[in-house]
Amino acid sequence: MDPNAQRPDPSAGMSSVASTGDWPAQAADLIVSTVGTVRDRTTGTILTVARVAVFGLLAVVLGLVVIVLTIVGVIRLLDELLPSSVWLPYLILGVASLIGGLLLFRRRNPPASSGNTSPR
Repeated sequence: MDPNAQRPDPSAGMSSVASTGDWPAQAADLIVSTVGTVRDRTTGTILTVARVAVFGLLAVVLGLVVIVLTIVGVIRLLDELLPSSVWLPYLILGVASLIGGLLLFRRRNPPASSGNTSPR
C-alpha cells in the first residue's frame, strides 16, 4: 500500500463504510442510540408520571394532616379561651366554614347552557 494514498471518508456514504470495515461498530452505535431514544421516550415518561403521582399523593396526605391538626388546635384554643363548654368553639368554626363555603359557592362558574333554551 502506498503511504501517500488517501483514505476514504467514513461519512461519505455506505459504500465507503463497507469498504473501511468499520460498519459493525457503526451498526452497533446506531442500535444503541435507537434503543436509548426509545427508552427515553417510554421509560423516561413513565418515571416522570410515577414521580408526579407519588409526590402529589404525599402532598395531599400531608396537606390533609395539616388541615386536621390545625382544626383540632383551633378548637382546643377556643375551648380554653371561651368561658362556655366546647359547643361554642364548634359553633364558631361551623359558622366560619359555612360563610367560607357560601363565598366559594357564589364564585363558582355555573355550567354553560346548551341548545336553544329560553328562560322561563
